[in-house]
Amino acid sequence: MNILNKIVEVKHQEVTTRSELYPVKLLEKSVYFESPCLSLSSYVKREDKSGVIAEFKKKSPSKPSINLYADVTSVTLGYMQGGASALSILTDTTFFGGSNSDLTTARKYNFCPILRKDFVIDEYQIIEAKSIGADAILLICEILSKEQVKTLAAFAVSLGLEVLLELHSETELHKYTTDCHLIGVNNRNLDTFEVSLDFSKNLYAKLPTEAVKISESGISKVQEANDLKQVGYDGFLIGESFMKTHDPGAAANDFIKDLK
Repeated sequence: MNILNKIVEVKHQEVTTRSELYPVKLLEKSVYFESPCLSLSSYVKREDKSGVIAEFKKKSPSKPSINLYADVTSVTLGYMQGGASALSILTDTTFFGGSNSDLTTARKYNFCPILRKDFVIDEYQIIEAKSIGADAILLICEILSKEQVKTLAAFAVSLGLEVLLELHSETELHKYTTDCHLIGVNNRNLDTFEVSLDFSKNLYAKLPTEAVKISESGISKVQEANDLKQVGYDGFLIGESFMKTHDPGAAANDFIKDLK
């Protein structure tokens, strides 16, 4: 069983437990549930923005100690002051050390789009995302069928959320639906954890023209982002290279000021 299969197994258990503890009708009473969402795709493409979606991530299966004691308020404020277009907040606890409260805290202090980074397999998680203050959700092709992507994306849109669809291979392109406002190419091989930016470069020409295009994972140098911009990518999801420093916000600022 690879890591994604393990995560999905845990997510099924989580959805069962959390839906009993926090029923949908309770989630719908959240102050955020009726609030309009900010457009992640629009912020990424804004000319006065960097295109960087800066991620708050304490750990990952491949890196069990990135920045375990990072403070979500100071880091996300630093990201915004550093010029990030949007935030990505890991809310998975078991594998990434995140929580729903991390996203809600970031929402409280930042007026920008926030992507809930998690492993969505059920409509309940989308309702939950809206209730904690997210503006967009991630759908991962590798753990969802084409029909699941279509159904979950349409449901997210019905709640006012945007969708970032993540690809890990060219064979997953057929799962794309126009309800997915952004399409992300993950440069990390989830079996070996090896990273190659060539994956983004080689796949770009085959991506749907109408979707905002994001390159994800493994981007640590400004030149790499500038090269991907030249290929045509609109934005970049960057977390680890910022989070592993003592001041992620300053690292983001240094990176963004050198972007062309």
